Amino acid sequence: MSNTTPDAVKITIFDDGPLEVIGPFTLTTENGAVVDVPAGEPAYLCRCGGSTTKPFCDGTHSAIGFQGAIKAVAEAESE
Repeated sequence: MSNTTPDAVKITIFDDGPLEVIGPFTLTTENGAVVDVPAGEPAYLCRCGGSTTKPFCDGTHSAIGFQGAIKAVAEAESE
């Protein structure tokens, strides 16, 4: 049984990529300005810091070899 409702926001963490955000949500800057996100469309938010379209992902993570925290920590601990 699912714990989500039709209006629930779902966030998926891609291992070495962005956060995918699906559902009704409002994205705002720290100053309160609303960032345009097409209604009903998923948003892919940058985690690597290299995107030229921040806060959105532009695929730069693939080019720079970004590793998400879980993988990066595991690799560092094995060294």
